[in-house]
Amino acid sequence: MAAEKFEISLKKLEDAVNRLESGELSLDDSLKVFEEGVRHASICSRKLNEAQKKVELLLKHKDGSFSREEFFSEDTK
Repeated sequence: MAAEKFEISLKKLEDAVNRLESGELSLDDSLKVFEEGVRHASICSRKLNEAQKKVELLLKHKDGSFSREEFFSEDTK
């Protein structure tokens, strides 16, 4: 299977949540939709982690020069 785009997986995850919250699914269908949602949540998480690794901060120093540093969120420190 080709790598799924973040936006597509996010939309599918939102759809799964909405279907589960509707309360109209049978138990078996709920489990299938839940498994699908977990798969899409995993894809979204992986894509966000990949994007975070690519983000760099451009810092301006007092002397006017710039430097690049890797981005670290509070969660990765």
